[in-house]
Amino acid sequence: MKYAVLQTGGKQYKVSEGSEIEVDKIEAEAGSDLKFDKVLLLAQDGVFQLGRPHLEGVLISAKVVEQKKGKKIRVAKFKAKARYRNVTGHRQHLTKLQITKISGTDSKKTESKPAKQEKSSKSKVK
Repeated sequence: MKYAVLQTGGKQYKVSEGSEIEVDKIEAEAGSDLKFDKVLLLAQDGVFQLGRPHLEGVLISAKVVEQKKGKKIRVAKFKAKARYRNVTGHRQHLTKLQITKISGTDSKKTESKPAKQEKSSKSKVK
């Protein structure tokens, strides 16, 4: 299974080819193609590439499915004994993306190594 972790809008998303994600609004028309180069991790068949902070030469291609608004949230403010009540709402602007291709360099593959296990030292108490 091939997947990657990309960064956009200050958030990180785990994506694979064909998956759909909702990210903070990106100025792009529906149906247009985008490329993301801020890729933090690329995994394929148990082989991982980890960027510090980003991977060089790895691109994620995505297609903009639609621009939409998220679910409405209710924000209530209340102060006891002061007759103060205020209720407002908020709907976040989102962009729905479909990941079309994850392309990367195969020259810098590093296999994942299991974490080191500490040796337990048995001490005899007399």
